[in-house]
Amino acid sequence: MSDRYRIFGAEVSPYSIKVRSYFRYKQIPHEWIVRDSSTMAEYQKYAKLPIIPLVVSPDAEAMQDSTPVIEQLEARFPEPGIHPDDPVAAFVSVLLEEFGDEWGNKWMFHYRWAREADQVSGSERIVASMMPDARGDALAKAAAGIRERMIARVWFVGSSAQTAPQIEDSYRQAIAQLEMHLAGRPYLFGARPAFGDFGLWGQIYNAYTDPTPGAILRASAPNVVAWCERMLEPKAEGAFESWPRIAPTLAPLLAEQVGGLFLPWSVANAKAIAEGAEEFSVGLAGRTWTQKPQKYHAKSLRALREKYAAAASAPLDRALAEVGCLDALR
Repeated sequence: MSDRYRIFGAEVSPYSIKVRSYFRYKQIPHEWIVRDSSTMAEYQKYAKLPIIPLVVSPDAEAMQDSTPVIEQLEARFPEPGIHPDDPVAAFVSVLLEEFGDEWGNKWMFHYRWAREADQVSGSERIVASMMPDARGDALAKAAAGIRERMIARVWFVGSSAQTAPQIEDSYRQAIAQLEMHLAGRPYLFGARPAFGDFGLWGQIYNAYTDPTPGAILRASAPNVVAWCERMLEPKAEGAFESWPRIAPTLAPLLAEQVGGLFLPWSVANAKAIAEGAEEFSVGLAGRTWTQKPQKYHAKSLRALREKYAAAASAPLDRALAEVGCLDALR
């Protein structure tokens, strides 16, 4: 029996590289296995869902879904910890992890399939990952098929002609806010990566590898670019900062992106799922957002609310209220 974990994933999967970054930070012995035609049979032996990443433990336990994977492993490998000592900062980190997974994914997925240059880049890299031996006409045909299929799926994250300007404005604003926050600090919560870094980074790093959103980062956000590259091999360079120290520059992101967009969208999405609606609309920052509901996120919102209930305190409630995040979590 091997003493190493195995991670089946792909570079173009934000959730895969999120988990791999966590393994690297923890220095957990592991093998990175690209899920492709040569490894598919082994992957299918363990996968319960056709998604990546798939983590297989040394004793053949299979784990999927990046957030629960990290939470399970954190219990087994508590040091170096990924949760700030300050309880307010610790919950904000949890909130940003969820924000990255669910709203940051809208940025990444939309940009990857909205313009021809990104469509070509994304589809060719996916084929190269899944079919490493494909060449010439075979590669072009497979890439065209992926491109057609994925463009037709952008509705899944809410991307449409109506919401495209909202998604792209959100991305640019968030990058500008992160650029200010990361000035003088290597990670979101200080001198070591937190839970929130891994979730948000996976999406932004994948956007960084695509032509259009990557160009935006390189042109306007050198601190974010440095963070993107640092998180490939994250290291503890010091301590976490307290909430009062990070709040002045992190609060704008929380207020505008999380409290102003993500949580209102989350609540409306959950309501639509509960009512069995085929579509829902919600006002976000003065503009109407319409999409088909996302079933998985209704489940993850429940989990986020449970985490809030477990962490609730007067200082946390004050901090969340100040950035417009409290009511949606109760």
